[in-house]
Amino acid sequence: MKKILFTLLIGASVNASANTDSLFIRKIYDEAMANGDAYENLRSLCKDIGARITGSAEAKMAVIWGKQLLDSYGFDEVYLQEIDVPHWERGTKEAAWIMNEKGDIHKLNVIALGGSVSTNGLLEGEVIAVNSIEEMEALGEEKIKGKIVFFNKPFDQKLLQTFHAYGTCIDVRHEGTNAASKLNAKAVVIRSLSSSTDTHPHTGSMKYDPGVDSIAGAAISTVDSDILMDWLSKGKVNLKLEMDCKNYGFEKSHNVIAELKGNKDNKIITFGGHLDSWDVGEGAHDDGAGIVHSIEALRILNHLNYEPKHTLRCVLFMNEENGNFGGKNYARIAKEKGEEHICALETDRGGFLPIGFDIWGTDEQVKAVQAYAPLLRSFQLYKFDAGYSGVDIRPLKDYYPDMIQLGMAISSQRYFDFHHAETDVFESVHKRELHLGAAALAAMIYIMDQSL
Repeated sequence: MKKILFTLLIGASVNASANTDSLFIRKIYDEAMANGDAYENLRSLCKDIGARITGSAEAKMAVIWGKQLLDSYGFDEVYLQEIDVPHWERGTKEAAWIMNEKGDIHKLNVIALGGSVSTNGLLEGEVIAVNSIEEMEALGEEKIKGKIVFFNKPFDQKLLQTFHAYGTCIDVRHEGTNAASKLNAKAVVIRSLSSSTDTHPHTGSMKYDPGVDSIAGAAISTVDSDILMDWLSKGKVNLKLEMDCKNYGFEKSHNVIAELKGNKDNKIITFGGHLDSWDVGEGAHDDGAGIVHSIEALRILNHLNYEPKHTLRCVLFMNEENGNFGGKNYARIAKEKGEEHICALETDRGGFLPIGFDIWGTDEQVKAVQAYAPLLRSFQLYKFDAGYSGVDIRPLKDYYPDMIQLGMAISSQRYFDFHHAETDVFESVHKRELHLGAAALAAMIYIMDQSL
């Protein structure tokens, strides 16, 4: 009889706890949807500050903007964390044309890849098209030397997860120019990494190996890529390209940090997005949405008078786009200070409809998060699979391998219409979807704080 009573009491306790969690999560969503600040904060970041490439005046103003906003919410502590970051500028607007053997001319929609060198005036060369770095290397220096290499590697439209399609193409953007430099190509142009066919070119990071005689790298729109391939199927094509990019080395910048202190211990749950963006568009989805998600999540928990067990730390990371020095330095400083980090969450996939979280941890950690899925199902969060967390928080795993990390998953079908392009502006973000993302993040932070 006593054993039965004990079992009933335990069951009642578990049900009561689940009911308490459910009621509190409902309060989180009510606050986000009825009184949320995320959309207005995103408008201010995009319109009052603008695009925020690391090292720019706008990036400096974004740090001021972030600290002032966090200060206004009355969190336990708000501070800046000094870091060193790279400063690259694209200079005057890029220009490019193609010309076929008949003398026809077509002006391209073109953008420099982040980190590219200048063309030193108007550069011209015959185009040679390849699908991959491996295909280019198989051709060898004899056929590549003096040519402009065009990497035409479209998204695989059969892949339903657009981030998977992006992952199969990113090597040509990040590594292609460097690889072509080693074969003495004249320049590199890539097909924009986008799932759509439109006239908007998409930028993104690329790198050079030390000591390589670097050449210029650019991206053209998917529409122009199709036109170029059509022309190449009929004969030789020359391409003219001018870019005025410059690298200014490293300078000081800051991560912006706010905290609600834990009432149980000093263990830390980090969450955030990246404050920098590329210098085209306004960085609304990438990653203005993640910034306002994170600020809003902490605001909501504070507004609801939530007293966390562990310290909740919101981080607005600087320099995810071209080096991740914000994330790398944050992790290094945390270890040097002897901090204990148990969990990190990132939102860097746009302001679209949230559908759940990807979980990076042991099988046991994945199962532990999945056990809470029923609490979130009524809020239309259903994806809780093993996966990747995010670029900014990833370096923490190097120092805290036993921690659990989560990345907010979104409905991604439209994300690469805007990613790193001039179309990534405030008007492309849906208010209700943005506020649902902030609520989802706040709910998961609450669950992690209660369960760890």
